[in-house]
Amino acid sequence: MTNHWVDIKNADIVLIMGGNAAEAHPCGFKWVTEAKAHNKAKLIVVDPRFTRSASVADVYAPIRTGTDIAFLGGVINYLLANDKVQKEYVQNYTDFTFIVKEEFAFTEGIYSGYNAEKRSYDKSSWDYEVGDDGFVKTDPTLANPRCVYNLLKTHYSRYTPEMVERVCGTPKDKFLQIADMIASTSTPTRAMTIMYALGWTQHSVGSQMIRCGAMVQLLLGNIGIPGGGMNAL
Repeated sequence: MTNHWVDIKNADIVLIMGGNAAEAHPCGFKWVTEAKAHNKAKLIVVDPRFTRSASVADVYAPIRTGTDIAFLGGVINYLLANDKVQKEYVQNYTDFTFIVKEEFAFTEGIYSGYNAEKRSYDKSSWDYEVGDDGFVKTDPTLANPRCVYNLLKTHYSRYTPEMVERVCGTPKDKFLQIADMIASTSTPTRAMTIMYALGWTQHSVGSQMIRCGAMVQLLLGNIGIPGGGMNAL
């Protein structure tokens, strides 16, 4: 966990995906109850099953098993498209302003450097541009089309609410309700914590699911603050 159980009481939004904390971690779930009772926190549960966690959630959304990346991708697109990003945070604590090499590309689902024969990637083209001083080139204005911000925006533009509904089976209006609740924590005065478990980790793309969750949290400025974090149960 990037934070600890007790810190969950400081959250304004609690998102549970890939886990069922109320049933599997009843003592730890106490802190979600504390957040709801004393911090007016809202609990969101996204799960293929209507679990015991879902039964006490403010918002529950169904999702097809294994489609969490598409759901999270939709959230990332929503945050970027609606400018619900904590700019000061991402510019100071992430690679948002870093400029990526010209050779980097993503075409029809394949990244640059793919070797079809070996079915593997040469990732050298995915690196950042480095200046004569040996440091990564940056663009604080975020105007350069090769900076991480703009590449991220372009990549996730395909993850529309309609695409999320089609892939995940989550009703569009329910997805948009959750995305709006999550986006409310893009300000320095509000925080969301994400709680996940084996429903994320035990997939062939489990690491990518967790990385997507971390990207959401970084865009919102919810890593390294009270009530934030990526919390494995």
